[in-house]
Amino acid sequence: MTVPKRGYHHGNLRQALVDAALGLIEAKGPTGFTLSEAAREAGVTPAAVYRHFEGREDLIIECALQGHAIFADLMEHAFASQPSSLAAFEATGRAYLAFARRYPGHYMAMFESGLSRNETPDLARAAARSHAVLEKAAAALSERLPADRRPPPAMFSAHIWAMSHGVVELFSRGDPGANAPFPPEDLLEAGIGIYLRGLGLLEADG
Repeated sequence: MTVPKRGYHHGNLRQALVDAALGLIEAKGPTGFTLSEAAREAGVTPAAVYRHFEGREDLIIECALQGHAIFADLMEHAFASQPSSLAAFEATGRAYLAFARRYPGHYMAMFESGLSRNETPDLARAAARSHAVLEKAAAALSERLPADRRPPPAMFSAHIWAMSHGVVELFSRGDPGANAPFPPEDLLEAGIGIYLRGLGLLEADG
């Protein structure tokens, strides 16, 4: 895959470098590019990068920060725009897949770069905001269960997060349908349905 030249425009070198890095991450992976390549894509010298970023990891952190902001906005909109706790919960799963498909460079910087979400205080706060939406959705849905049968919202949301991430990694990469005969959205919806039925939050089919 050839990375398109993004170039340095309008005096915003910092964002030009982020945009260049996102393209390189999408094409080569979070650890598959150098700062020199990012500088070249942005149309500046490698020395200019260090006026804004201490190194490649710092640049990837900024990509992840921006990704978490977009991700949280999408998740919050998905949660707030639904008429019921069940619909809101299912919508957050679809928003996860939609984000991964629309913003692959951000997604890879956030979840596939090897960075800890606690790498910096800013990154920890950004990651917590996006995760909190799914946890809030899980808590709202759990209220339909007796108190002694409710799973901890953090565990509930972590299970769905892991399921969503697995669908992205295994079935949303490359050409649609290349790894499975079913659309990723259908796989995730079915998996969530089985999980919720196991908790007693959905009635069994038939």
